[in-house]
Amino acid sequence: MAGMALALISAAVMLAVGVSWTVTLPVTLLWLGTLWLAAPEPLPEATRIDVAEVSRDAVHETIEPLGQPLLVLDGARIVDANAAARKALGQHVLGQDARIALRHPDAMRLTEMADGDSVSIVGFTGGKTLWQLTRRNIEGQRWIIELADRSGEAQISRAHTDFVANASHELRTPLASITGYVETLAEGGKDIDEATEKRFLGIIQREAQRMISLVEDLMTLSHVEAEKFDRPTEELDLGQLVSRVVAEVSSLRGKERVALVDRPAQGKVLGDSRQLEQVLRNLIDNALKYGAPDQPVRVDVQAAEAGTVTVSVIDQGPGIAPEHLPHLTRRFYRTDPGRSRASGGTGLGLAIVKHIVERHGGRLEIASRLGEGTSVQVILPKATEG
Repeated sequence: MAGMALALISAAVMLAVGVSWTVTLPVTLLWLGTLWLAAPEPLPEATRIDVAEVSRDAVHETIEPLGQPLLVLDGARIVDANAAARKALGQHVLGQDARIALRHPDAMRLTEMADGDSVSIVGFTGGKTLWQLTRRNIEGQRWIIELADRSGEAQISRAHTDFVANASHELRTPLASITGYVETLAEGGKDIDEATEKRFLGIIQREAQRMISLVEDLMTLSHVEAEKFDRPTEELDLGQLVSRVVAEVSSLRGKERVALVDRPAQGKVLGDSRQLEQVLRNLIDNALKYGAPDQPVRVDVQAAEAGTVTVSVIDQGPGIAPEHLPHLTRRFYRTDPGRSRASGGTGLGLAIVKHIVERHGGRLEIASRLGEGTSVQVILPKATEG
């Protein structure tokens, strides 16, 4: 009987964790068949063991190593919980009434639900967590409760919603401005003097360019995210790349605006030269926009013995308040929205930089002091030699 109970319980667990009937049924039938063929003679009364105890041990051994949190209920009491469930809910749940241990009104309804019913609970383990709890019958009054953490999926959904809302807002603002000035020009006709017409057309052109820049950055961000887990394989010298980019920017902005610190260190990395060039241009452009206009932006490359190469872009501007630093790489985040838009910023530059750096297996560090300036470091692993 213990073996048959174990076979049936294991089948229930297999179904609970997502194994299909087409696999579970043959395995269970084969197990039961082998038990029937190998059934021993009944043991004398003195040597019989506690079947219920064997059954409980068998269930525990079956569910303990599984990664999905699982609870076993006898009626309303929690008689077992695997390691994943104990980690999520705490050791104290064992032996408790589920309606007390789960501590949530929606979770309490589980003891009254039918086989296969589930409930989604926001804040089940605190904060903005989202868990889906599903109740499945094993036999009689014994049930398994599956706990599935959907917090990550919910967070992605919220991020997607916020992204669409922010992008729509960013596009709507210049579009409304263009529409307004076009209507004014169309309705004004000959009553609008040449100087006013020229000024309106300049505004329209500027707002249209802003929309183009935003769409280009959105496409770039989408492309970078699509390649996030595709590590680059091209070996390149980061020092040479930095020297070339700084030279090109200096020729446009003036040598007094961008300065390369000393001689670039030799640092071979595996990277996408186009994307790394974009990182450098974005960081230098930000430093020029928000740094002190009478002080140069300094760019430095250092190869560390710890197996990394660090590129630093440093300005001597007004700096950034500490409360803004953790949010700078969020999409559309701006410390000064008016100044950012006036300078042509889309609010996506650092988000693009962050994703490119992560694709290269590196990290982005931003440090700033009010009144002193800001330093942005891109730290990349060296290419393996040999």
